[in-house]
Amino acid sequence: MMNRHYKVGIVGATGMVGQRFALLLENHPWFELTAIAASGRNKGKTYAEAVEGRWKMTRPIPENIRSMVLLDAAADAEELVSKVDFIFCAVDMPKDEIRALEERYAKLECPVCSNNSAHRLTPDVPMIIPEVNPQHAEVIHAQRKRLGTKRGFIAAKSNCSIQSYVGALSAIWDLGVEEVAVCTYQAISGAGKTFEVWPEMVDNVIPYIGGEDEKSEVEPMKVWGRVENGVIVPATSPKITAQCIRVPVSDGHMAAAFVKLREKASKEEIIARWRSYQGRAQELRLPSAPEHFLTYFDEPDRPQTRLDREIYGGMGVTIGRLREDPVYDYKFVSLAHNTLRGAAGGNVLMAEFLCAEGYI
Repeated sequence: MMNRHYKVGIVGATGMVGQRFALLLENHPWFELTAIAASGRNKGKTYAEAVEGRWKMTRPIPENIRSMVLLDAAADAEELVSKVDFIFCAVDMPKDEIRALEERYAKLECPVCSNNSAHRLTPDVPMIIPEVNPQHAEVIHAQRKRLGTKRGFIAAKSNCSIQSYVGALSAIWDLGVEEVAVCTYQAISGAGKTFEVWPEMVDNVIPYIGGEDEKSEVEPMKVWGRVENGVIVPATSPKITAQCIRVPVSDGHMAAAFVKLREKASKEEIIARWRSYQGRAQELRLPSAPEHFLTYFDEPDRPQTRLDREIYGGMGVTIGRLREDPVYDYKFVSLAHNTLRGAAGGNVLMAEFLCAEGYI
């Protein structure tokens, strides 16, 4: 790892994920925030002015970003990329517009670490969880060929809903994961909301989150897919069925998962695999990597959202309640922080990985 200092920008800096990026980059050992952008209506405002009355984090606005002046994400693209080595992108726009904007940045030779769903299923755009599918970064070479770039590319962050159970299943992948049924119980910050602006969620559960069931069934198949001829070919198994439910919790997505295995394994063997599992992020000792990707609790009432979502700075996944199941083989509960591991934090970790491996 030669260069450990990178200038970075945040596109979509005023939104909830953008705010989380601002906090994560405040004292980052490798990344220095040098540019921020948002929609045209905020152009020319300082960051503090733009987020006044809209700051949703519990920590205050970082000093290094308060007086930074916002650029227009689209109109000022050239100026933005001239100030940075790569960008984090988390914008609220129609998908076709996001795809066009991210490709424009890439063609301006600026790598894009995207938090948006627009390019997640593009075959030569890797959707990287460094502990699970680091080998997918290989397709960046083919993507650059397609885009006609030397440096620019797009890498996408997978959906927040899949973080907890995909990691847990990846650690037992070689036992032959054949069928998965999962229910996710998702925090309101996943909708970019707090209880102050969404009082209807207090004492309430909503059994529908637009598009999430589909993402939770489709995206894991790409994460578990194989690289072939410069694209990622999605896995054809396991079969996954998912239901995603909005619950009155500020942060933290929980999953109740049921799994059928081809190879029978004891409960003790599965727990041992979870506890010993290490990925590329841990091997490289990346700044945001949790010491343990997966943490298993023996207590019957863990993980709990409020107690466990912040483990390893919100970058760890917690698991509990593994037991045999009369319909499937096993069932368990898992938890991941949706705006840290599941969004901005996972994206920062992906960027660290891409820098460490020489793609940025």
